[in-house]
Amino acid sequence: MVEPWLRGTLGELDAVRRGVLHALELAAEDVTRWCAGLSDEEMEARPFGVASVGFHVRHMVRSLDRLLTYAEGAALSEGQMEKLRSEMEPEPGGREATVLEFAEGMEVAVARVRRFEPVQYEKVWGVGRKMLPTTVGGLLVHCAEHTQRHAGQVVTTAKVVLGMREQGL
Repeated sequence: MVEPWLRGTLGELDAVRRGVLHALELAAEDVTRWCAGLSDEEMEARPFGVASVGFHVRHMVRSLDRLLTYAEGAALSEGQMEKLRSEMEPEPGGREATVLEFAEGMEVAVARVRRFEPVQYEKVWGVGRKMLPTTVGGLLVHCAEHTQRHAGQVVTTAKVVLGMREQGL
């Protein structure tokens, strides 16, 4: 299968937004593929003590929300902070609820990324409690690389969990 960045899509956008959106698209495809066959228990399994697939899926979409909030020049809300504190906890609705939150959150993130303009990329913003300096462009690129890092963890952990199932472990 050809990865999103090689499909010739999003040509109407500048290279930064196009790259970020292609990374998000690939992450969404990976989550869809690798979470499809997992049970609720497998979604939250922590083989060898690593973080669960569910954690990585929740973290991807919730961190995108936080990073884009910073890129938009806003502070995090108490609701965002509550979501941050609960990322390790399974969703009450199991795998389906986690995957739904991810899909809806990615849709919102894509729309938010599309709203940025290249003239904003060099604007300096502070991030986190310490208000560490970065730029809007830096935040957008971090959205892509951070999401891809966790998508890789989803794929790897799902493969381990599925391998354990096949071995009867």
